[in-house]
Amino acid sequence: MSHQISVMVHTPAHSGIGGALTYESDTTHAPGTLVRVPLGSRELLGVVWDEAEQHAQSDHAATMQLRSVASVLESLTPLSAHWRQLVKFAAHYYQRSAGEVALSALPSQLRDLSAEQWARRLKRKPKALAAFESTTPTIPTPTDEQAQVLADIAAHKGPFLLFGNTGSGKTEVYLRAAQSVLEQNPKAQILVMVPEINLTPQLEARFRARFAPQWGTGCLVSMHSSLTPAQRLKNWLAAHSGEARIVLGTRMAVFASMPHLQLIVVDEEHDPSYKQQEGARYSARDLAVYRGQLEGAKVILGSATPSLESWHQSRSATESEPAGRYMRLAMPSRVGQGALPLVRRVDMNRQPYKTVFSNHLLDAMRERVTRGEQILVLLNRRGYAPVLSCNDCGWKSECPHCSAYRVFHKLDRTLRCHHCGFTQPVPRACPTCGNLDISPLGRGTEQLEEHLAELLVDLRRPDGEPIRIARIDADSTRLKGELERQLAEVHAGAVDVLVGTQMIAKGHDFRRVTLVAALNTDGALFSSDFRAPERLFSLLMQAAGRAGRDANMSLVSPCEMWVQSHHPLHPLFEALKQHDYPAFAEQQLKEREQATLPPFSFQALVRAEARSQETAQGFLNAARDAGAALADELLVDLYPAVPMTIQRVADIERAQMLIECTSRKALQHFLAHWQADMQRLRSAHRQVIRWAVDVDPLAI
Repeated sequence: MSHQISVMVHTPAHSGIGGALTYESDTTHAPGTLVRVPLGSRELLGVVWDEAEQHAQSDHAATMQLRSVASVLESLTPLSAHWRQLVKFAAHYYQRSAGEVALSALPSQLRDLSAEQWARRLKRKPKALAAFESTTPTIPTPTDEQAQVLADIAAHKGPFLLFGNTGSGKTEVYLRAAQSVLEQNPKAQILVMVPEINLTPQLEARFRARFAPQWGTGCLVSMHSSLTPAQRLKNWLAAHSGEARIVLGTRMAVFASMPHLQLIVVDEEHDPSYKQQEGARYSARDLAVYRGQLEGAKVILGSATPSLESWHQSRSATESEPAGRYMRLAMPSRVGQGALPLVRRVDMNRQPYKTVFSNHLLDAMRERVTRGEQILVLLNRRGYAPVLSCNDCGWKSECPHCSAYRVFHKLDRTLRCHHCGFTQPVPRACPTCGNLDISPLGRGTEQLEEHLAELLVDLRRPDGEPIRIARIDADSTRLKGELERQLAEVHAGAVDVLVGTQMIAKGHDFRRVTLVAALNTDGALFSSDFRAPERLFSLLMQAAGRAGRDANMSLVSPCEMWVQSHHPLHPLFEALKQHDYPAFAEQQLKEREQATLPPFSFQALVRAEARSQETAQGFLNAARDAGAALADELLVDLYPAVPMTIQRVADIERAQMLIECTSRKALQHFLAHWQADMQRLRSAHRQVIRWAVDVDPLAI
């Protein structure tokens, strides 16, 4: 007997096929079963979808010649109803097809293996896990603040916003909350999310040391983009089968198949890395909250500098507005009596022109290094210099394929575009006028490392050895394992001064750091992006938190953070000096409420790419006209199309259009109906290469 089944496959984003496709099968298959089906001339992996959608399509399918399911991935339990609902919600909210979201959430090897290859894969004997060689882990006694937070988590439903100062012991709260869940339920699973891969090994080591002795080495797996396809499939299968009790990963882990999920932790919840920037532009943090509600799992969002959206959602009730949806838990004190750093501001208007390090800062750095203490220098710009220029004719190292400058990298003598990757050797003379004297403009981490080596060349460590300066950024850690090696050297005390980008500013537990210096911070103060001050304050607070984490080091001399600025009296630096995030958040939220900006309104961006800016903007403006009537009805604001900040990348022109509404529901209703208009317009604007909707964008 033949059966009709509905299968979700990864269809092209602009194909107009957003739902499941109907196939024939000799047997029925439970929703969530993984199958391989023909589509055109290819054979793809698909997920059998819900019966409700099967019935809805059966009448239409009866008049068509259906193709048959090619094979079924046997011995794999179906994906749960909660997982499928998470996919449907994400696809609907972020305006993508459910097939795209579902299939991109699965390991690539699972998508590529044929039924025969899958059968061979299942026959492999799993490698025996090495015994975890460790003594019984030393579990610190919780502080009073930690104990109170854990009691609140146990007594309430959540979601929780754990607002804990840097060094207050948020990780210990995560560990104890996880242990409580594992002990209460023999099948319970826990999802722990971190914003970036470089934070994963450190946190993984702590979780493994705590849980492997009791639950075995295989109790924890990681999920991030640095894993090989085989590793990712192995870890996904361990989570899907319930064998892995803890999954630790980056934003992709929010879609991990975990049938017994009981607790979700989102560490550094404010981090922009949780927002996907390609394909389905989802926020893993927001989906984690939704998944917790869906599965009845508790959700803990942790940060020393929460996103303003989360802070607003954890507000107390007032006469004018109700309480937020999150429960705020506070841990203001550092563990072990470690003190927060003293923030010193340097007015660069009083320094000689082109000063990089003020004399007072240099003196403080020399004093720290000679005592054997470590220093972090933060400059959020990699390379040697952002621009190479000619003083005679004004030539600058523009990228021929992008509306951006190529960055000068001195180590390999190249000019490299950080947008399209176009790289050329540095010219011997100006390409325009032949002037031999071409010079760098501005500074990057490479130049800072070189300059510091010159300034501190005569300095010695307590043992008489020359000091060592190291640099950590995307260029110095490109090779596999290089980041872990360099961080290990910093932790071991082999590095005296560490220069780096935001990679060194968050999550790391550097015990010997007593001074942090932040350079070139003023750009974000007057940015056109309304989120720039929030990101800057978060970065500086997180960077400051790397200092003084060891109370014994602070006893020798108070730890410090030095901020060099041409606007030292700016309110942002005033709040930073007091380590007063609530004051900063209150001021920012007040400004946003007056301007009706998120979280007091809801936004979406539509981006279009074409060979010419005129074509890209023409498509967006035509779409704006098509949706104008519905937008007026729903009180949705449609702004005219404008070029993006970097309007040309790899010879493709990019334009954007902002959509704004004070009602999330109305905005979603508009976007869902507007998609059909945009699909129809595509045929009249064939020169448009691609377009995409970004709901809740983080950068405009």
